[in-house]
Amino acid sequence: MRITRSKRANVHIWPALTAWSVWNLPRRVAIFVVAVITADLAAIALAASFFTVRSHDVVLFCLLLACNAATVELTRRSGEHAGAIKDVYAVWELPIAILLPPLYAFIAPIVRMSLVQWRIRRSPLHRRFFSSAALGLAFGSASLLFHLLSRVAIGPAPTPGLRASLWVVAVAACGILEWAVNSALIMTAVKGTDPSARVRDMAFSREPLFNDITELCVAFLVAFAAAMSSLVVLFAFPFVILLQRSLRHSQLVNDSRIDSKTGLLNAGTWEREAIAEVARASRTRNPLAVALIDIDKFKVVNDTYGHLVGDQVLKEISASFRDYLREYDLAGRFGGEEFVLLLPHTTDRDAHRIAERMRAHIAGMPIGLDGVARAEPVHVTVSIGVAVLDATRRDLTDLLAAADAALYQAKAAGRDRVHMIAGTVTGMVAGLGGGAGEIAERPVSQPS
Repeated sequence: MRITRSKRANVHIWPALTAWSVWNLPRRVAIFVVAVITADLAAIALAASFFTVRSHDVVLFCLLLACNAATVELTRRSGEHAGAIKDVYAVWELPIAILLPPLYAFIAPIVRMSLVQWRIRRSPLHRRFFSSAALGLAFGSASLLFHLLSRVAIGPAPTPGLRASLWVVAVAACGILEWAVNSALIMTAVKGTDPSARVRDMAFSREPLFNDITELCVAFLVAFAAAMSSLVVLFAFPFVILLQRSLRHSQLVNDSRIDSKTGLLNAGTWEREAIAEVARASRTRNPLAVALIDIDKFKVVNDTYGHLVGDQVLKEISASFRDYLREYDLAGRFGGEEFVLLLPHTTDRDAHRIAERMRAHIAGMPIGLDGVARAEPVHVTVSIGVAVLDATRRDLTDLLAAADAALYQAKAAGRDRVHMIAGTVTGMVAGLGGGAGEIAERPVSQPS
């Protein structure tokens, strides 16, 4: 049997496609990623069919692209963070979408992502392709909208003043469209990959929105300056660097507060914020509770499945806290397999109920083993010690000591239990068959 050259090529291409890491994603996410990339390629082909080369456009594109590349180079020292990334590249790429034909808007993110992959950090190719495609579709949509508005509204305007005003409104609308399309595509992929991800916190909380608005405002000014003279773009570069450093500083401050493995507050940050909250509750005589949570026999999990699986257990349990905590509750990782919760405006009964629901949920929660050839997921349990603010415990140190004593007693009683110290009584609910029982009251006994 004779194999032609095209068939031999297919023999080599097909294994490469099937080995692509995108297929390790959940099926719906993989289909979505491939669909976005395909749509971007189709849009590039369509834009190319209407493209006409003009020397002024090429010069301006190269100038803005050079500024974009210089901005990439300035991020090499700080590196690129994992997950959804906030950057300032729209400052250069939105003017490309506004001032040049749509094809340039589709191409610019590809060039930038190639530089990031080469110069900053190696990332799975499907992520780079998807990010380039999402940005290309976002900036391409903005470019198409602006050129449409230029023909139907801006151009026919009777006076220069009205045309300038319409130009400003059109650029603002295009910036909002670019942000909306890119955020929708990226957050859809993030949510599909990690259903527990808080999209609202990642894209719509105060800090990310402030950064996005600032970036779009600077991009508008750069577009306005470039429309007047290409060389004016060079004077905008120092301001973009200041904006980039401000954004990086904000990211570093946030990273210094967060435990990298769980996404919860680290011990130092939790303690600082908890001290202020306890002092406020003591002063206003509001109820407050503290809970210490410890994973039972966590060392066995690490020894049996490895530390990567242990890290996965930590992440899954941390993510489960979001289902039971309010926005003003504080969750932190105290180190190792121990977590700590601060529950303001919470009575002893409410604190016990919250802790018991958490314990029962974690005990029944299957934890999948990523990358481990094992059919059945891991199941773990936790022991929880709870203490509430009262006349004998008025500061954080006393609360933590009482919660630690309650946790010790829950461990000693057989683990997978909630043990609570409130006033002069303690309550214990066993995790095996006793979850719905009444709190048994008895004098406090300190562990030996």
